[in-house]
Amino acid sequence: MLNISNKTNIAENIERYSTFKSLSERPHYRILNKIIVAVSILAVVILFLPWTQNISGSGAVTTLKPGQRPQTVHSAIAGRIEKWYVKEGDFVNKGDTILFISETKEDYLDPNLVKNTQSQLKAKEMAGKSYGGKVTSLEAQIAAIQNERQLKMQQAKNKIRQSTLKIKSDSMDLVAVRTQIKIATTQFNRSLSLNKEGLKPMTDVEEKRLKLQEVEAKIITQENKLLASENELLNAKVEVNRIMAEYSEKEQKARSDQYTALSSQYDTEAQVNKLQNQYANYQIRNGMYYIKAPQSGYVNRALQSGIGETIKEGTQIVSIMPSKFDIAVETFVNPTDLPLLHKGEKVRVWFDGWPTIVFSGWPNMSYGTYGGKIVAIENFISDNGKFRVLIAPDENDVPWPTKISIGSGAQTMALLDNVPVWFELWRTLNGFPPNYYQPKANLQKDKK
Repeated sequence: MLNISNKTNIAENIERYSTFKSLSERPHYRILNKIIVAVSILAVVILFLPWTQNISGSGAVTTLKPGQRPQTVHSAIAGRIEKWYVKEGDFVNKGDTILFISETKEDYLDPNLVKNTQSQLKAKEMAGKSYGGKVTSLEAQIAAIQNERQLKMQQAKNKIRQSTLKIKSDSMDLVAVRTQIKIATTQFNRSLSLNKEGLKPMTDVEEKRLKLQEVEAKIITQENKLLASENELLNAKVEVNRIMAEYSEKEQKARSDQYTALSSQYDTEAQVNKLQNQYANYQIRNGMYYIKAPQSGYVNRALQSGIGETIKEGTQIVSIMPSKFDIAVETFVNPTDLPLLHKGEKVRVWFDGWPTIVFSGWPNMSYGTYGGKIVAIENFISDNGKFRVLIAPDENDVPWPTKISIGSGAQTMALLDNVPVWFELWRTLNGFPPNYYQPKANLQKDKK
């Protein structure tokens, strides 16, 4: 059996001791109780304080514009390194000579290549002008042939008209002669009848007979003249065809020579254009032997070294850091946080090597952070499995340090909605993402 009454007696006996009385009368327990109560109340109050949700990311310092980032200078042509004009760490202005290389390809080894090509170009240009002059001369020759043909044709046509008129004249003469024959025959027959009747002498009959014979002889001559006139007309027509054929042949030959000269002229012009292209290429290639700085900056590193080393086209030679650039930060965020980021949103940034005290939930209490804003969000995932975000300095915030080096590390924090601390703890313990966040401008547009 348990002796419970004995325990009560033991407690009463303890209270009789002075040590127990002194311990029970000390104020430490009361203070501790008050502290516990105060801490509990403070913890409850803290749970209801506002907490700023944020998205953290890490990245590096870069430049805002692609043309201001560190770049490598390449060799546009193959060659052999002959002389260096700079060393690492030197400052170069745009257009300063960095390196001189010599030619290695056998097609360009001739030191007088540009001059010889220029001479060939001038010779071809003169040949083209000669062909042009020949074409002009042949054009004038063709015009002269056409003019001469026109005159010859006019002359031949005039001769045809003359022959036609002469035929008409001879025909009329022939008709007149035939009429004369009829008259002479009638007169002869009348004289002969009168002579038989004794009214006319024989001499008159003989005269009429002689006259008839003369007229008969005349008609033969006139017929011959008519035939000759008809032959002249045929010859005039044949002459027209001959003139057409002759001058057509001359014109076609001149046209053929002209087309040959035009073909030679066009071929020469094509060769001139080709030589002009070669001449320009050779001139440009001569300028490529001196590799110059594309912009002002500092020579970071010589990627090729030595004298007499052979390099290929597109070989990286030196790396240059531009002297003037607009600083920015590229950071990488998780894919789950990408929908919460928007272009133009505010971001807090702090840099490696600069003292900082960061309170992610209360950014106003942080020290050593700088303001930034999102200027670009990459739509394609990077090799590290995150999305790249570009951040520029905020003009309305504290200026970023001027001594920051390109490539140094940086941490970013994008600020989202304000929620109670207890909600953030509950969200974190459950592994939920931050609240879906949209900028105020977008919310106002949605409301409208």
